[in-house]
Amino acid sequence: MNTGSDRGTHEPATGESSSGAVEETPHVSKAPAFIKARRSLHLSWQVGVFVVGLAVIGAGIAMLVLPGPGWVAIFAGLAIWATEFAWAHLVLRWTKRKVTEAAQKALDPKVRRRNIILTSAGLVIAAALIAFYLWKYGLVLPWDITDQ
Repeated sequence: MNTGSDRGTHEPATGESSSGAVEETPHVSKAPAFIKARRSLHLSWQVGVFVVGLAVIGAGIAMLVLPGPGWVAIFAGLAIWATEFAWAHLVLRWTKRKVTEAAQKALDPKVRRRNIILTSAGLVIAAALIAFYLWKYGLVLPWDITDQ
């Protein structure tokens, strides 16, 4: 049975009006109805969701420098926050739109050709620097000094 308190929980965030324009619907908490019915319980739920989302985002930030899917975890934490907070929902929607635009742009043949050329040039420069180092100093690494 659909009551007024859980109205919109299964509806998309945007709807299309009869004129064809996309209109925003207010963000609705994904908490169960019995939790939303009590203010203190709902606040506790939101604090819990925030802490869990923060932990996932923190793990994702750590995984940016450690092995693991850092960006995936960061976006997962943002998705967890988006279940309860309208600002996170907006940020997640904006991020999805920007990632989609970047993916479409990356598939453009001109952009791909430019990226391949720049990557090749970078590899040639790196190879030249390594060759110069080996020519000048040999295979002795700077921290492997035994001349004492």
